[in-house]
Amino acid sequence: MNNVQIEVMKMNTVVTSKEEILEASRELIRQQGWSAVSIRSVAAACGVSVGSIYNYFDSKTALVSAAVESVWCEIFHRPENDAVFQDIRSCIIWIYERMEYGCRQYPGFFTLHSLGFMREEKSDGKQKMQQTWQHILEGLCSVLKRDRNIRPDAFTEQFTAETFADVLFSLMLSALLRQDYDPEAVLEIIRRTLY
Repeated sequence: MNNVQIEVMKMNTVVTSKEEILEASRELIRQQGWSAVSIRSVAAACGVSVGSIYNYFDSKTALVSAAVESVWCEIFHRPENDAVFQDIRSCIIWIYERMEYGCRQYPGFFTLHSLGFMREEKSDGKQKMQQTWQHILEGLCSVLKRDRNIRPDAFTEQFTAETFADVLFSLMLSALLRQDYDPEAVLEIIRRTLY
């Protein structure tokens, strides 16, 4: 046997997990950007054969889609302290801090992610992104309804908590694209509108 055959045999015996694969994918994205993620590059980063990756993901699209979800989950993982979800101001501050963290950890993720996953062939990644966004939007609604500091007459039939959550979410997406993570203007809008 030559050295290459021995190395391939070693790689084929290494067992990996889905989480290790996603961790390696996130690290590739962090260091080299989206273009670095492929079945082959992730297999190399994990020290396993390409076939090992196919045990978990049947295509590059499936791998990238799972990596998208993994990055979003890392950025917006729920904090241990639920106090940030008791009032909308604390929630907005937390969201903007997490957006800034995401920008630092994954340079270009928000812009490249948003543009890259709008193409049709990336429909699964787009769906994962939209699910994450829907979860954030629902969370904003929930916090708005729970916030005891909001004036009782702040919401009406025409101006509902859902409507205002949409506005806040739009401002958040705009901040992501501009890479502006200062929530002060949004906090002032909240203060003048709800308190």
